[in-house]
Amino acid sequence: MSRVAVVGAGTMGNGIAHVFAQHGWETMLVDVSAEQLDRAMKTIDANLERQVKKGTLATDQKDATLGRIRIDTKLDGAGQAELVVEAASENPEIKFAIFRALDAAAPPGAILATNTSSISITTIAAQTKRAAQVIGMHFMNPVPVMQLVEVIRGVETSDPTAARTVAIAKALGKTPVEVHDSPGFVSNRVLLPMINEAAFCVMEGVATPEAVDTVMKLGMNHPLGPLALADLIGLDVCLAILEVLHRDLGDDKYRPCPLLRKLVAAGRLGRKSGRGFHEYRG
Repeated sequence: MSRVAVVGAGTMGNGIAHVFAQHGWETMLVDVSAEQLDRAMKTIDANLERQVKKGTLATDQKDATLGRIRIDTKLDGAGQAELVVEAASENPEIKFAIFRALDAAAPPGAILATNTSSISITTIAAQTKRAAQVIGMHFMNPVPVMQLVEVIRGVETSDPTAARTVAIAKALGKTPVEVHDSPGFVSNRVLLPMINEAAFCVMEGVATPEAVDTVMKLGMNHPLGPLALADLIGLDVCLAILEVLHRDLGDDKYRPCPLLRKLVAAGRLGRKSGRGFHEYRG
């Protein structure tokens, strides 16, 4: 029986737990907040129900999936896991503390993976005594739907760790793509400058947010325009990733657009706050 512990029960964590449990893994979902765990279980239930209604999952499979998920507010649940996937807040100090604790709690042979979207895998691995077994497993949101998993090797990540992680991602029905540890990896290093440039177009009065998104949807066949996508990701998250790219690559082409900073300062964070570049009221 394969066992995984998922640390962090937010949007990404509950999606990751959902996918592992659906594919037969005994899954421990860990979060410091009991309320967050309760919300996560309700979200997983609702998302599984959506799959049942679409006809992509049988009702008994839904029940079996929920039956494989247990919850805990302490990291002790990682003690039985062969794989741990950390999906906590995108904050270096929080992640470093979790990895130091996981290194002590998880079995010696366990792989420790992080779902970070921009923090260095090498730096996270250095918090542990098992850097060869630390790797990035960057899932895309929403996890049950999106195919990609960026598999990111740190400087010390071993070949067996990378091979096992790739095999696990494939067994979850995902498409793993191996990349090396670099700020923003591939996904955010390519995506965020496009979002940033779209924000500059709005700030400079070149076009409205609707116009920018329509050009990219109809002209470049993007399912979602860059500013609507930024609103979905969260403008605060976009800003944080751009700041990492700007700082760590040292190139002004990653300088965050002042309009993006202004919207975040105003609390206009996108869908989650009801307003970003676009309005989402009601």
